Amino acid sequence: MNETHTNQLIHEKSPYLLQHAHNPVNWFPWGEEPFKIAQEKNLPLLVSIGYATCHWCHVMERESFEDPDLAKLLNDHFVSIKIDREERPDIDSIYMKAIQAMGQQGGWPLNVFITPKGIPFYSGTYFPPEKRFNLPSFTDVLIFLTKTWLNEPAKVKKQSEVLATAIRESSQHEATTGTIETLDFDGEDKAANLYESHYDNLNHGFRFQPQNKFPPSMGLSMLLRHYHRTGTTSSLEMTKSTLRAMKWGGICDQIGGGLSRYSTDYKWLVPHFEKMLYDNSLFVTALIETFQVTGQQEFSDYANDTLQYIDRDMTSEEGAFFSAEDADSEGVEGKFYVWSKEEVESILGRQTSFIAIPFYNISQEGNFEQKNILNQTRTYQELAKELGLTEDTIITELNTARKKLLQERNKRVRPLLDDKVLTSWNGLMISAMAKTGRVLEDMNRIAKAEKAMKFILSTLKTPEGKLLRRFREGEARYDGYLFDYSSIAVACLELYEATYDTKYILEARGLMQTVEEKFASDGAYYETAIDAEKLIIRQISGYDGVEPSGNSNASLAFLKLGAYLANPGLIKCAEKIFLAFHKDLTEYGMNSSFMMQALHLYLGGLKEVAIIGKRNDPSTKEMLKTIRSQFFPNAVFAFSYEDEVVKKIADVPLLAEKKIIGGKATAYVCRLGTCLAPVNSPEDLVNLLKYKEN
Repeated sequence: MNETHTNQLIHEKSPYLLQHAHNPVNWFPWGEEPFKIAQEKNLPLLVSIGYATCHWCHVMERESFEDPDLAKLLNDHFVSIKIDREERPDIDSIYMKAIQAMGQQGGWPLNVFITPKGIPFYSGTYFPPEKRFNLPSFTDVLIFLTKTWLNEPAKVKKQSEVLATAIRESSQHEATTGTIETLDFDGEDKAANLYESHYDNLNHGFRFQPQNKFPPSMGLSMLLRHYHRTGTTSSLEMTKSTLRAMKWGGICDQIGGGLSRYSTDYKWLVPHFEKMLYDNSLFVTALIETFQVTGQQEFSDYANDTLQYIDRDMTSEEGAFFSAEDADSEGVEGKFYVWSKEEVESILGRQTSFIAIPFYNISQEGNFEQKNILNQTRTYQELAKELGLTEDTIITELNTARKKLLQERNKRVRPLLDDKVLTSWNGLMISAMAKTGRVLEDMNRIAKAEKAMKFILSTLKTPEGKLLRRFREGEARYDGYLFDYSSIAVACLELYEATYDTKYILEARGLMQTVEEKFASDGAYYETAIDAEKLIIRQISGYDGVEPSGNSNASLAFLKLGAYLANPGLIKCAEKIFLAFHKDLTEYGMNSSFMMQALHLYLGGLKEVAIIGKRNDPSTKEMLKTIRSQFFPNAVFAFSYEDEVVKKIADVPLLAEKKIIGGKATAYVCRLGTCLAPVNSPEDLVNLLKYKEN
């Protein structure tokens, strides 16, 4: 890095923006100043969007933005803005639509050329320094656009009008053609069939992209619900096999734990090595739900392994969760993670190497640039039989191997840690931790989820109740988006079911009240609040891509809150969202796989379960163990000890008029306030929670 140059990004907190603070390009952060300069000088603007752990962003910086000649071209003829997409997903989403409107595949870095009014007229992703990959050089692009801007203003105006129209049209929803009554489980069945039609029977997972495989964790959670309702074994087998393939593959860090962003091949072997908090959150959720459904310990072990990585490498001293780890170290992608056979033998010694080398498929020639990405293709039992050893010996030696290799790897230069705290992504991890702690009765895990939530609510929530998007180095900044509010609300409700502390119901209620006040439209909810910065459009989205949409989280939060608070109006808020995305939910649910989980809760009868028990009573413990360990995706659960129920009713009206019957823990299963006869046994409760045909 050449620190003889310093630009306006030096005052920012984002690790991504700070990476570019010493480029010779005169970068500005997003704000009024660069637009004012562009207007006064009649210059176009380059808006370059990426994030700190983006490999190709690093490549383009080294090749182009650190080049003095290219920087001069930019500085003379453009006003240049850098944006961290994780801080400003609203801007990123708008300009991503521009590149898609031009018929290109979106990605990062995203480089968009806009007018001083913010309207795009040209865009692309990575541009090489010289013409290659069938791409023009960045210099050629800049020269072409400079000449076009100066000599053909009418052409720029026409193109910007076309793109602005395309962006607005892509953000509009068709008028719904269905009603709440026409929403049924047929949409879930269609989605499950579509997943099956794309299933890779050889390598597991789903073939959606020409080469890559992204973790389909939200889709797997949807398939678990489909299996639970219908008993369709293929939905369960696809889920189990895909989770196992990811955990065994190179996409999962076999030594340190944690899931990479995607696999560059169909075998889950060669990852794009960056690790994102949201991927690991959704992966843990799918794993622990699969454990609930199957009772197979391997899936809870996989969840714990991933969470141990989060504890060790992705958690701040205050308990909040960091955003991501880079793919690169020392300028080389994956260098931190790969091994030579000689290294492993030297570190582990003969006895442990004898077991670890075949288990992790380590070879002399390697499987990635003459090095080895560790991966698993056989079980402990299979390797024990192959080597003529006991399974206990295999497990002991592999634990030793992991420990030694991790200690040695920690001596290497680590990839960049993007240590900003993002509110919505923390919500996803808090939900995953709370659910894991509840299912496994792991109070320590629940405490970590609570600690993270305490940080969010004390540091990223203003006294007026507004959520902020990002925290780093003492600074909380940027108004929260719909996903921030709804993700934290859902996490609060997960924490309630893990602790039965009613303060989490109150927090969720307050957050969703703000959503209704500041984000509402006639149908679904806007991504930005009514008092947010005005951009060229105000967007509504229900697309569950690599992370759930704000509307998907909101539908789940509204449904659960409506049940706890005995408030049908909140359930109608969820219904508005479902109707806004009626076509997606009924025809192509794969695009809304998180919202499909909320719809499953709604269509499954939204069973409202209230349980009252005595302290230190075996029947209470048995009832709680049942609801915490088993999989009930069509129900919400409220609980109180008999001596506390009166003071909890105000916060959780679902508990009203509930009492112990027959001296034992008593469960009430209700729907819209109407309750079935109370039951005293877990078996009877489970029976009442089964799906019933309407």
